[in-house]
Amino acid sequence: MKIGKGSTIHMYASFYNPSNIKIGEDTIIGEKAVLDGRDKLLIENHVDIASEVMIYNSEHDINDKNFAATFEPVIIEDYVFIGPRSIILPGVKIKKGAVIGAGAVVTRDVEEFSIVGGVPAKVIGERSLKDPSYKLGRAAWFR
Repeated sequence: MKIGKGSTIHMYASFYNPSNIKIGEDTIIGEKAVLDGRDKLLIENHVDIASEVMIYNSEHDINDKNFAATFEPVIIEDYVFIGPRSIILPGVKIKKGAVIGAGAVVTRDVEEFSIVGGVPAKVIGERSLKDPSYKLGRAAWFR
């Protein structure tokens, strides 16, 4: 796994095939997060992933006679916030500055600076900050 300068992974995070996971700079991965590397998982810079978030890039094809696994990459761009207990499914791209509400299930791409929530996630607002430049870097020890 590749992890950028200043990024933090909190305790009890789980990783599937970490060799396909790349985390950028100044990114926080919350407690008990699940990051799936069975296909490419790219998490860019200044991304805040809250506790118990699950990001998957593999699932079963329920219509396949053998219930075969399918694989699609997941990309999370700069300055995204993913709220607690959200689930990101295979093939999703979350674009710059987007916000995923707590408990959302993201089944399709999320546009820049959109705020989504619900099951399945739908647009519920728009982020007013269009030129973010903040630094996260505030992780605590033993979290």
